[in-house]
Amino acid sequence: MNKEYHVAKNGNDNQNGSVEQPFLTINRAAQVATAGNTIIVHEGVYREWVNPVHEGLSNQRRITYQAAPGEKVVIKGSEHITGWEPVQDGVWKVTLAPSFFGDFNPYQEEVFGDWLVASGSKKHLGDVYLNGMSFYEADAYEDLFHPVVQTKVTDHWTQQVVPILNPEQTKYIWFAKVDEQGTTLFANFHDCNPNEEFVEINVRKACFYPKKTGVDYITVRGFEFAQAACPWTPPTSHQVGMVGTNWSKGWIIEDNILHDAKCSAISIGKEESTGHQYHSIRQDKTGHQYQLESVFSAQQIGWKKETIGSHLIQNNTIYDCGQNGIVGHLGCVFSKIRHNHIYNIALKREFYGHEIAGIKLHAAIDVEILENRIHDCSLGTWLDWQTQGTRVSKNVYYQNSRDLFVEVSHGPYVVDHNIFASPVEMDNFAQGGAYVHNLFCGYMNIQNVLDRATPYHYPHSTEVAGYAFVYSGDDRYMNNIFIQQHPENTAHPSGTAGYNGFPSSLKEYLNAVRQDRSGIWNSGQAVYIENNAYFNGATAFDQEKNKLVLDSFQPNLRIEEKETSVFLSIDLPEEYNQLKGYKISTATLPPTRLVGAEFEQPDGSDLSLDTDFFDDTWGDTVGAGPFQFIQPGTNVLKIWDRKKG
Repeated sequence: MNKEYHVAKNGNDNQNGSVEQPFLTINRAAQVATAGNTIIVHEGVYREWVNPVHEGLSNQRRITYQAAPGEKVVIKGSEHITGWEPVQDGVWKVTLAPSFFGDFNPYQEEVFGDWLVASGSKKHLGDVYLNGMSFYEADAYEDLFHPVVQTKVTDHWTQQVVPILNPEQTKYIWFAKVDEQGTTLFANFHDCNPNEEFVEINVRKACFYPKKTGVDYITVRGFEFAQAACPWTPPTSHQVGMVGTNWSKGWIIEDNILHDAKCSAISIGKEESTGHQYHSIRQDKTGHQYQLESVFSAQQIGWKKETIGSHLIQNNTIYDCGQNGIVGHLGCVFSKIRHNHIYNIALKREFYGHEIAGIKLHAAIDVEILENRIHDCSLGTWLDWQTQGTRVSKNVYYQNSRDLFVEVSHGPYVVDHNIFASPVEMDNFAQGGAYVHNLFCGYMNIQNVLDRATPYHYPHSTEVAGYAFVYSGDDRYMNNIFIQQHPENTAHPSGTAGYNGFPSSLKEYLNAVRQDRSGIWNSGQAVYIENNAYFNGATAFDQEKNKLVLDSFQPNLRIEEKETSVFLSIDLPEEYNQLKGYKISTATLPPTRLVGAEFEQPDGSDLSLDTDFFDDTWGDTVGAGPFQFIQPGTNVLKIWDRKKG
């Protein structure tokens, strides 16, 4: 039965939820809506943690939560705070009773957990916002009176010195003292009077997140979500996001705006019973060991395609979050992440750890990451552990500290028709990948990983088939363009020369191993590299036969933002059309060695990379790079439009 319930700011939770008698809170509607029902929320700011309690039954019988068409609906994890008292020198204070927070006080809860790297004093989940701008947490009370404007910071991964996005923001700082009498917040508002401006503090852990697991087939559409005190989300924790699925199946999260999550905006990740911060709490095993155990624990509670994952996250705008735009482990399987705009992730750099990216997924089995625009992030996309059947296609990356990181995975996975325009295009600490028809503009770092084995799976399944170290290699690079856009990075030049010394066929690799068993550990596996173009000093694999190398040609590549669109300008030489490749498909990609699996579609059908970045079908002539209709000379292309999708 497709019944509608309405929620409005002039409503009352004792009413029946009709358009004439709407509810006041979204949670009241969530208590009564059942499969097939739609909850329509009307304009206004709703300060509540929406906790869906009933699930849909199928794609055709969902429970849909949506903003009323044409109306702005904001769901916040914060509260508006007044009654500030002046202290001195722009610093004000306010004291809140213990009852204000209940059983969760983000000014007492630390940013804590596995793979968090402490630097300086400990930070908390709380935050203060002045007219929507978030503050920085002071290390000590005394620092409130001597705020320092930071203009640059060192990126923890690349060790590059990068500018602070908004230096003036760094002088707005807060500090909290929590005792039995309550929580006293101190903040330096400088020339502003907080009682005359609009000041908020985050108080709730989430904005839209079921407190129980198994709440399937939910649609969340058209909202703005902001200012949640969501916790650190490594793969060994309960991954609570500002919006999240909590170990469910078949959610659709679309057409939303999400910003100012303390850690992660959208979670399609792990629940709690399979382990929660055991390494940091117990300190008896490595995080790697607990993560291995979580995989088997998940199988014990029904981690399989029939019950978990298969989410669709599309057409969302996500920005200004401390850790991730989208995060997931185990619960992300078989999902599609499409046409989202993700930016300004982890740029405040108040805390740092090994789980930070615009999109950070573990066990991204048969996940598709398509047509997203990801920029100005500490890291664009990080695929970590069990990247198998994963496809990263037709995405636009630029102005990130790094664009892509694939770690301790064994494939098969496909990275095709993407634009990687940041100084660091990729860290490849994996094996079994196929990189096809991409535009690479930065340097590439290739490493083996021989200190920890990670699982691989039967094709299109969560069942574990085996474990392996990453020996490096077993990769395929075909029909790509490599540009040395940043020649100052001499340690890791752009191109495929990092594979020099690797064998170019499986037969060659196996012969080498038979002659010297240590070759399993000390030499990389076979790589399959052909039909790539290299410009402006980008260097080629020494055994690549069909290639175009023009060291002195400068393509003058530029990325330009214009209103809702992004344009790419690139010059190509006359020789560009001389490089002829062939269509890439399951039939032409050698299967992965260790996993023994073919490169296929998520449903097991053959893969055919027969359409370019713009979805134009490749003709008989297959060139290098993401675009079919591109010619020698200057080309200007619209590569992203917010309205698409």
